[in-house]
Amino acid sequence: MSNKAKQNEPLVTHIYTADPSAHVFNDKIYIYPSHDLDHDGESNDNGDQYKMEDYHVLSMDDIDAPVVDHGQALHVRDVKWASKQMWAPDAAFKNDTYYFYFPARDKEGIFRIGVATSKNPEGPFVPEDNYIEGSFSIDPAVYVDDDNRAYMYFGGLWGGQLEKWQTGEFVADAPDPDENGPALGPMVAELTDDMLTFKSAPQEISIVDEDGNPLLAGDHDRRFFEAPWVHKHNGYYYLSYSTGDTHYLVYAISKSPTGPFVYKGRILEPVLGWTTHQSIVQFKGKWYLFYHDCSLSGGVNHKRSVKFTELKYREDGTIVTIHPYADEEK
Repeated sequence: MSNKAKQNEPLVTHIYTADPSAHVFNDKIYIYPSHDLDHDGESNDNGDQYKMEDYHVLSMDDIDAPVVDHGQALHVRDVKWASKQMWAPDAAFKNDTYYFYFPARDKEGIFRIGVATSKNPEGPFVPEDNYIEGSFSIDPAVYVDDDNRAYMYFGGLWGGQLEKWQTGEFVADAPDPDENGPALGPMVAELTDDMLTFKSAPQEISIVDEDGNPLLAGDHDRRFFEAPWVHKHNGYYYLSYSTGDTHYLVYAISKSPTGPFVYKGRILEPVLGWTTHQSIVQFKGKWYLFYHDCSLSGGVNHKRSVKFTELKYREDGTIVTIHPYADEEK
């Protein structure tokens, strides 16, 4: 099933999709979204409404070509360690293999990150028997650098459980960080050459302001909430992420893939729906932001749709803020 891709319109309408991770493989754009189930459950801050069970892979031969749904690539029933909630995934290519990274709750209800492999970018993907040792929380995003070293970025607050790991172990009733203290950053871990395990324990990324001061937990307009994504532009690593309850997509930059990252500004103003989640990819000389909103469902938070739009840089490397429902830019 396919629709012709149009900017700022749902890529597909036959299923609900969210959390798009876009990559260029074999001169095509492949999108790895989560798959929202069509149900009428209640929403809460724990994210219980996001009941996703499987993943589909989408592709486009060109930016305005039909969108192909390649069907189910992985289901929770195929993952031995997982119990439910197959949330935002990502994919990477190395070693002549496509790697698919995904979060899910284990049998104890703790979010972990798993990996599956395929010889084809559209899958189907065969999962490893266990989750990645040392992994936790949600929203894995893997960046393979120019030197072929690969890094996984991950983490999300509230339903994503990141704040429950402040001691290095899972604490179910852990308090939120002090609003006047440093915000929790996303985690980063370098992957082993086989892309299946961490080389060492994940480390927290520091996100600072222009003066080098850590962003505070109470700074909800700028602090990290979920959806880390890294891309590279003109020698800088760009870390983009969602601010969660203030509904912005923002970014910070660094000369190192592990930071610290200096906050620079907003990429996308709020969309219809609670969550906002992105990926950024270069294709045929232009840059594109993939994101989601709830326009197809009329605003139901767990019935989202993947979209994309062109992303533009200023000469100084800053990103032009995108207003999702207007032509104006600032």
